[in-house]
Amino acid sequence: MVTIVEGIPAGLPVRAEEINRELSRRQVGYGRGERMQIEKDEVEILSGVRFGKAMGGPVAMLLRNRDWVNWREKMALAGTGEGIPPLDTARPGHADLPGIQKYGHGDVRNVLERASARETAARVMAGALAKALLRELGVNIVGHVLSIGKYRVSAGIEGNSEAAARAEGSPLRMADPGVEAKVKRWIDGLKEAGTTAGGVVEVIATGVPPGLGSYVAWDRRLNGRLGQALMCIPAIKGVEVGGGAGLAGIPGIDVHDEVFPGGNPAAPFLGKYLLPFHRDTNRAGGLEGGMTNGEPVVVRAAMKPIPTQSVPLRTVTVDRFVASTAHRERSDVCAVPAASVVAETMVAIVLADAFLEKFGGDAMRDILYNYSGYLRRICGE
Repeated sequence: MVTIVEGIPAGLPVRAEEINRELSRRQVGYGRGERMQIEKDEVEILSGVRFGKAMGGPVAMLLRNRDWVNWREKMALAGTGEGIPPLDTARPGHADLPGIQKYGHGDVRNVLERASARETAARVMAGALAKALLRELGVNIVGHVLSIGKYRVSAGIEGNSEAAARAEGSPLRMADPGVEAKVKRWIDGLKEAGTTAGGVVEVIATGVPPGLGSYVAWDRRLNGRLGQALMCIPAIKGVEVGGGAGLAGIPGIDVHDEVFPGGNPAAPFLGKYLLPFHRDTNRAGGLEGGMTNGEPVVVRAAMKPIPTQSVPLRTVTVDRFVASTAHRERSDVCAVPAASVVAETMVAIVLADAFLEKFGGDAMRDILYNYSGYLRRICGE
């Protein structure tokens, strides 16, 4: 897989070990399948970086799939009688059937390989660069798992970046050890039953200033851009910002975050700038009118159970549409922990893009100069 990232400002530190650390975080997790036992993701930086810093041009990165050699001839010769026969059954819930119909293929493998969530490793490489940029601007992003199946972490963890950070040492990326133990037993049972689990992940970005995004056009609203970025992750079926759907059933007086004079000394921007106001709640999830409002950005994504089942589901063949059962690919029982890392990646890419959109600059020092000037204005200094 090759990832090409444009717009990375000159002077940004780019370290292969940081990218590899992000790739490793995506690979681990309780309930992962056989593929992750084969792959050991490591980046090769091909261009755009010299002496550990971006040069201002496109950054190209390569990730080699170790499993590729095992499939090279089989994939190339499929359908000739010398490799593997065409795959003609479609898994319900996957891209198999609509992909075959859209592109006119006769072999489902032409669809499933590209549609596989394996491609999210390429996104993680790009997201590692976005995170590096955001760190230089004082922004920290943490992702964790809120729920798997019916099991949800305790209420005090939701929306709390410090509590969520404790999930980093958890194989399920859950910051609640008691709930995690129950989920592990549940996942073990699902594996024996030949089925899969879904869940909800949350991403929290702190240190994000007011004014990223815009209200002047629908496609520039940041909540919409974040929603698209999260919804395009494979298996994600719903996205929430802040209080999300729960706010629809509450009177407005109990929904909107009141504003009070005086800055919050616990939440400076760039380590020293304080807004002249603060809020005691963040039900809006840091976004109002399509723009960030200075509070932490809080978004959640709901992941459905993975379509591939060990006990095949009923389906049809893609040639004559006769009754059949779905094929089984190597798959995870639960990939929700990995989804939280990919969700971090997508939030980082959107926020980094919004920063560059507002503060511009081909070089890091220009961006920091522009950003500092903006903070001095809005903070009244």
